[in-house]
Amino acid sequence: MRHVSTFFIIPAVAALTALTGSCGHQSADTASDNTPYRLPDTLKVATLYGPTSYFLYRGDTMGYDYTLVDSLARQKGMVLDLKVATSLSSAVGMLDSGKVDLIAYEVPITKHYLQYVLPCGPENYSTQVLVQPKQRGEAPITDVTELVGKDVYVESDSKYLRRLENLNDEIGGGINVHEVNTDSLITEDLIEMVSEGKIPLTVVDSDIAKLNRTYYPDLDISMDVSFPQRASWAVAPDKPWLADSINAWFESSEPQEINAELLKRYFEQTKSRPTVRFDFSKGYISKYDNLFKSYAPKVGWDWRLLAAQAYMESRFNPSARSWVGARGLMQIMPKTARGYKTSVSALNNPETSLKVATSLINDLDSYLLKYVPNDKERLKFVIGAYNVGIAHIYDAIALAKKYGLDPQKWDDNVEKALLMKMNPKYYNDPVVRFGYCRGTETVAYVKGITNFYEHARREIQA
Repeated sequence: MRHVSTFFIIPAVAALTALTGSCGHQSADTASDNTPYRLPDTLKVATLYGPTSYFLYRGDTMGYDYTLVDSLARQKGMVLDLKVATSLSSAVGMLDSGKVDLIAYEVPITKHYLQYVLPCGPENYSTQVLVQPKQRGEAPITDVTELVGKDVYVESDSKYLRRLENLNDEIGGGINVHEVNTDSLITEDLIEMVSEGKIPLTVVDSDIAKLNRTYYPDLDISMDVSFPQRASWAVAPDKPWLADSINAWFESSEPQEINAELLKRYFEQTKSRPTVRFDFSKGYISKYDNLFKSYAPKVGWDWRLLAAQAYMESRFNPSARSWVGARGLMQIMPKTARGYKTSVSALNNPETSLKVATSLINDLDSYLLKYVPNDKERLKFVIGAYNVGIAHIYDAIALAKKYGLDPQKWDDNVEKALLMKMNPKYYNDPVVRFGYCRGTETVAYVKGITNFYEHARREIQA
């Protein structure tokens, strides 16, 4: 990457206004004392894996914080050196020791953290909220006093448990608080269980709730159960000039536009797949059946299986585009298309989409052959890798080996290990190389294709 020397002329000593969360803004008595500071050629950044901060998906690097800090580095001509911490306290330690210049992750703006960091960049307000199923499109519980007599499930030894215990005291008791073991279930699991009616209520942070509502639109998250908490990126307290530089960049028009788009993508745009009842009574699957029959032999598949995958990917819509930018009948990522020397603009062509998809399937199959020698068993691994990227499948195989599961079987084994990669205990495990993964989506994807295919085999002639 070409290096561009960028200078910011700012005070050598700048004041932090903790009450407003501003960082390093000039005060009247220091404005005349200007010293030039140069941004580093390499910006060393700490972040954490997570569903919004930083993760890998289908070979692409994603996340709200990652995309924003990558934009900062690119626009200022810096090389981004990203280091993944296993916890927020670890990230703060990396900042304190000088191993990184910036934490691109939400650091709470509290008295405790202000001893160690200087807030800057994007600032987020969050609360703890009640997650409940809608009734006739509305929230049945609208006031905390209505929680008396209700069963609320939260993670054991968590801030949610402590908040509910305090809230229970505040309203005079009566909330039935149930602690859930975090070794087996995490926040996202509890939200899904509320959506499925397995538990009635849970409490989570509002940003996590907003993200998950894009998967479960039947949930209401409108009722706060705590006061707002501010959080932002952070630099070391002795680098107010860097905080000023980041603030100045973030407040300009282009980063604001990027920020607005990212907030919409992660916290508003629906990610749930529409439920469609498929009718095989007409004797065919889709108008693309001939294409499936033509391309299925290239991967050694039954054409009805390839059709099942297309159904799960796009509902046979060649113009479909997902929230992560996947396009076309087989939902090819732009980066994947370029890797197969295919123009992104051509992905809306069904035959082009199938051509890239079958090339990708063949490659995934060859990569997984030594891990899963059985052809029939390997099929589910390939389908899973197509959905989430082969890196996460490698990690799931490693986790399966470590935790006594069969690394060569998908059902009830590697699929379980993939679900473990939603839990920090496991995606920070030393055998895991590629971090957080929303395993529930991939497990449902494999099952959906399998079920569709079995139905099609019974109803549609080969």
